[in-house]
Amino acid sequence: MDRVPTRASSRPARALAAAAGWSGKARAGLAIFASVLLVATALSSVAQEQSNKSGAFEPQVGQAGKDVVWVPTPQSLVNKMLEIAKATPQDYLIDLGSGDGRTVITAAQKGLTARGIEYNPQMVEVAQKAAKAAGVADRATFEKADLFESDFSKAQIITMFLLPWINEKLAPKLLELKPGTRIVSNTFQMGDWQADETATVTDDCTNYCKALLWIVPAKAAGSWQLGEAELQLEQKYQMLSGKLGPTEITDGRVRGTEVSFNVGDAKYTGKIEGKTMSGTVSGGRNGNWTATQK
Repeated sequence: MDRVPTRASSRPARALAAAAGWSGKARAGLAIFASVLLVATALSSVAQEQSNKSGAFEPQVGQAGKDVVWVPTPQSLVNKMLEIAKATPQDYLIDLGSGDGRTVITAAQKGLTARGIEYNPQMVEVAQKAAKAAGVADRATFEKADLFESDFSKAQIITMFLLPWINEKLAPKLLELKPGTRIVSNTFQMGDWQADETATVTDDCTNYCKALLWIVPAKAAGSWQLGEAELQLEQKYQMLSGKLGPTEITDGRVRGTEVSFNVGDAKYTGKIEGKTMSGTVSGGRNGNWTATQK
């Protein structure tokens, strides 16, 4: 999660942002980001030459990779990302573009089993050595792999530090993960899939200090029979719209397997389990409800 892509100049970065329909502020931010990374990459080349002469690989901020350069996530933000993901020792975490391994190692130190996916074999070795030095090599593992060709299906938490165009390319695959899977990104959005939660750190962090959390939603779209009425739902990511009988629903949302929507003064909350939704209703009426997908 500490490898981020860049472009050869700020002009292509602006063109990419314009094509994606980004605001002027967002385009300017991306252009500045690209310019900063250009300087970092140049400095990295000098430092890497010195590293090569010494015979030992030393990771350098801005070093080039496959469509990316390496920029480490601040440790305070690593901690915040795990916090908003509500990480527990029962969770399995996968870090995309794991770099020096700090996120995987931090997760392992908290009792999680964690795996890093990293394309640069030298960085994999750096991370493995760091995990061993931290005494968590049994729970923190790393593999040299392409994240677009990797299997994430067993993860309860996925962490990453990738620019929006990569996040957006990954989104369809992430949306197919088990409902309730938590995805946490350093700083960058995922296209028009809006985050469920954001948090910013101010201590020991000057750049890239925002964590964004998405909860993979269960699939709720379709026609459901709720009592004598038909519940028609349309879904865009975690947001729901539609009708219960002739009445429009409002504030419809799916968070993992949890579902909620309002019909007039009545608030429906419940859980989706395959082709069944059930829960309680309060407000305009009180009691239990069950809906079955047609």
